[in-house]
Order: sequence, then C-alpha cells, then structure tokens
Amino acid sequence: MRSTASRSTSRTSRLLGVTGGGLALVLTGALLPSASAAPGGDGSSWAESAYRGSVDVVAGTDEDQQTIDGVVFVDKNQNSVQDRDERGLRGVTVTNGRDVTTTDRRGRYELPAFDNMTVSVTQPRGYQVPVDEDNVAQFFYHHLPEGSPELRYGGIEPTGPLPDAVNFPLVKSGLTGSAAQQCVIGGDIQTYTQDEVDYARNGAFADLAARTDYTGCGALFIGDVVGDDLSLYPRTRELVGMLNGPARFLPGNHDLDYDATSSEHTFDTYRAHIGPEYYSYDVGQAHVVALNTVEYPVGTSYTGSLDERQLEWLRNDLAQVPANKLIVIAAHIPLLDYADQGSSKHQVAQVEEIYELLEGREAIALGGHTHSLENLREGDSLEGWSEVMGVDELPFTHITAGAISGDWYSGDVLPQGYPTALQRDGGRPGVLTLDITGHRVQERFTVRGADESQQMALGVNTPRYRDWFATHRSAVGSAPEYTDPLVVSRADLVDTTWLTTNFWMGSTGSTVTATLDGGEPVEAVRTQPLQGEGQKVGAEWSDPVAAQQQLVHGGSVAERSMHLWRLELPADLAVGEHTAEVTATDVHGRQFTDTLTFEVTG
Repeated sequence: MRSTASRSTSRTSRLLGVTGGGLALVLTGALLPSASAAPGGDGSSWAESAYRGSVDVVAGTDEDQQTIDGVVFVDKNQNSVQDRDERGLRGVTVTNGRDVTTTDRRGRYELPAFDNMTVSVTQPRGYQVPVDEDNVAQFFYHHLPEGSPELRYGGIEPTGPLPDAVNFPLVKSGLTGSAAQQCVIGGDIQTYTQDEVDYARNGAFADLAARTDYTGCGALFIGDVVGDDLSLYPRTRELVGMLNGPARFLPGNHDLDYDATSSEHTFDTYRAHIGPEYYSYDVGQAHVVALNTVEYPVGTSYTGSLDERQLEWLRNDLAQVPANKLIVIAAHIPLLDYADQGSSKHQVAQVEEIYELLEGREAIALGGHTHSLENLREGDSLEGWSEVMGVDELPFTHITAGAISGDWYSGDVLPQGYPTALQRDGGRPGVLTLDITGHRVQERFTVRGADESQQMALGVNTPRYRDWFATHRSAVGSAPEYTDPLVVSRADLVDTTWLTTNFWMGSTGSTVTATLDGGEPVEAVRTQPLQGEGQKVGAEWSDPVAAQQQLVHGGSVAERSMHLWRLELPADLAVGEHTAEVTATDVHGRQFTDTLTFEVTG
C-alpha cells in the first residue's frame, strides 16, 4: 500500500532518508533572542573587531622559582603587552590549577609554583580575554620545565625555568558585561579522519558561522575534540576559526595520550594544542566552571572522576564567586545522565561533593559524552542514580548537550556534505544554546542544517514495526528497509499502535498533545517519567523514525529515551487517511507543532 505524509514533513523525511514521521515544525512561541546587533557593537563584524592577542610571558629566569607572579591589565592598544599608560585590574581571579588568588589594586598576583601547572585567569564580567587566529581564547600558561615524557603525539615542549612574569591582557567588553548572554555548547566533535573534519565543517560549524548571537559568551566545546588521533587537533582546531565569537574547549576520553606512563601527563597533547584541562570564566551574571571529568589511571580504563588537585581548585574557585551568580558546571562526562544511569564509569564519582559545594546556589550542569540529548530537571530520579551514585534526585537542571558528530558520523552521507548520524536516543546532531538573563536560563537545541523550529520527530509504532525491530535488532546496518511505515492495519490497531513523538529537548514539565482529524486534543504519555524507575528498553519504547534509519544504515539504535511521548490510537479508526496534529510544549512554555498523515487499511 502507498504511504502518505503531510507536506510539512516530506522535505525533512527525504533529507533523512526515511519515510516515517514528520520532522519539520512551526514555532509558535518566542525563542530566539535578537541577533541584529553587530558582533563588534559598532557596526563591525567579529572578524574585524575581535581582540586578537596572547598571554604575555616575560622572558628571563625568575630568581624565585617557588612563586609565579604577574599582572592582569587592560590592554587599551591591544598589543598584548602592558604599556606605561595601561592600568592593572583589581579583584581578578588567577589560579595555578590548585590555589586561587585575586589581583591587588595594581592588578598584580602571586601564586605558588610547581612543575606541570597551568596558570590561568578567570575572565571577569565586562572584559574579554584575547583570541588567536583560530578564535581560541588565550588566558593560560603551561609550566613544564622538562617538557612531556616521550609521547606519540608530542605533548608539551620544555618550557624551561619560570619566566620573569606571566601577564594576562584583557579588553573592556560590553558583550560580556550584558546581563543577557547566549552561550553555545557543542558536544563531541570527535573527528577520527579528515573526512569527518569536513563533515563537522559542513554541518554544525557552517551553522555557527551564520549566527552572530553568541559573540559575547562564545562557544564551549565540551570534550572529545578528536577521536583518539591527536594529530587531527590542528585541523579540527581550525574549524573554530569559522565562529563569530571566542572558542573554549574541554578534554574528553578520546583526547587522551593513551601512551602516557603516568596519569599527570595523560592530557599533555590536548593541553599543548588546545588549552587547560579545567578553568572558569564570567559572562553576565554567570560563572562558568569548565571541569575535566575524565580520569585515566594508567594501565586501566578511563572513568568519570576529578583528581584531588582539581577538587581543591574547584573549592577555591567557588569560594571567590558571589552568592548571586549563576553557576554553570560544564563537563565532558556528565555529573549524572540518563543514558548511562547505572554506570559509575560514565558518571562522576564526586557528584555528591559537587552538589554540597553548590548547595544554596542557582546552578545548571552540562555534559556531553553520551551522544544523546537529555534535559533533566530538578527532582528527577532514576534507579541507577540511587543505587550506583548515591543520589536520590537531581538538585538542579542537568542537560546532556548531544554531539556535533551525532552518532559518530554514521549512516548515509547526505547531499549537504555530512552523514545522517542520528543520535543514540533518536535526536539529530546539532548544538545547544543557553539563553541566560540574570539567573534565568532557557535552553534551545539547533538541529544541524536547520533552525530552532525543528524540535521533534513523529512516527507510528505498530505490532508490525515491533516484529521487524525484534527480527533485525542484532543486524544493525544490514536490516532490510521497513516498508510502508505510515500504513496501519486494523489488526495493528487492535493489538496496540502508538503515535510517537520524540520531543528532543522535552523534559519533566513538558507536555505533548495530539488532535486526530481535527478532534479534541488528547494528552500523550511520556514513556520514561523519571520517578525512580529504571530504563525502559526495547521495541515498544523505541523511536520508530530513528530506528528505521539506524537498523538499515548503521549506528546506535534509539530503543530507549527520556524524551519520548506516545498516544495509543483508537482501535476503531476508520479505513482511510488520518492526520494527527501534535503540539509539544516545553518547560518554558514554548510551543512547537507538527503534523503526520498515516493510512489505515482494512
């Protein structure tokens, strides 16, 4: 029988190479902040106005090799060197990765020095650190006198003795001073080959190059910058040269120097090419804490954890932050997540201590790693969190930001120059943006190659589909195409058929309603309520739109999700075409609408 789909869904269905489910939406609530202001604030573009420079490492050998010192100053002429008429800036936080201090009235700081430390400045609100030619923020100095031990990918070159001073230049910035911030969060670029670098360039980075709303806060890429081949750092790093704002990074478990002989050198090549393993910066009323949550005990396997030095730094860093600041905790391995809720390896061992440090503060946590989208809210609970991690429920919002690589660049390569790569839970590749005003945060996900109106996929889960799924579940990438996905028999209806809605950023507090053939709206049921239960896995809990793509063309299989809603179709639906109009309302009250047309046969 012929399957039919509404006009609003057919273009996106062809793009994905599937025939089931609508992915195009109509946005009915306010979502995007104004991006009309020029990045430079004076009519200039980011490329013309960006503050390009570097940290000023003053040559010479400091007589005191036990102390590192320098000045944080306002670089009026933007030459990265403190000139006689350029003042030091008081009250700015500087760290050696363990101890934390603030600058005096002349902008000077002093910290204990030790081998293999990274000295960095916390960008204060109303100022911006320089960026290099690739837009990578420059706010740090690595000190490793003898350099890294022999590593396949090089590590850090010898720095020699402590320099005379390490000075940090800043410029004033109305963009970072504004109470309204738009912060891009990119998960798992994870390029294994040059082809995959090109996929990332043609996808998410082309999208970001067309946007100007994140110039102040910039973009933070939260780990797995590359996929084990650290020689790809320069080519992947060049991608952020396409951005209209500063770029910062975090390391992931695929950024490791696996041949390091001690854990203190497992991220040396990452540090040499990219920057610090952990740090903080301020924009608007937000204090962003970028954590390295990957530990690699040499000779074993990586795990989600912070070492004691980083924990000490975190305590000291947060102690400097006023109570009225929003704390944004960003990490690669999430503090807690849905996808790996029963695994200690893929969540952070010190999560309870981190919660104690944040008690009483406004906070939000961000993670990557899982190649899925998760919008977890305060009060959510899962069986694994309680049994494995000792946490009964979330104290504040946790968002897993998805992956730029999607499901590791799997599936068919599309005409746009990148693979389908549907994520593990059926979400599409893209980037997260946090719209922050004071303490208020609204998250939005931008699908690669699309706009913010695309927020869900509609499908039909029938007994016939479930039989096909069960038959071919073990043959991912070689299953025969599931034919006529939008055709439902009367027998299917009697044996239970659901209209499914994968609302990618849906969460506790979201609702999904559907009207059938113009009738009264009926509320759909969320398959995973997050009320202390374990994961629900299998054909009946799957996203049929994603699974039809993944089982045939390869990738993970979307057989579990924390953001799937379903509505049982009436068993007595008449033979013929039927149209369902679905409205999804997120926790912020924004509404998205899509339609799906399917056919009932006798």
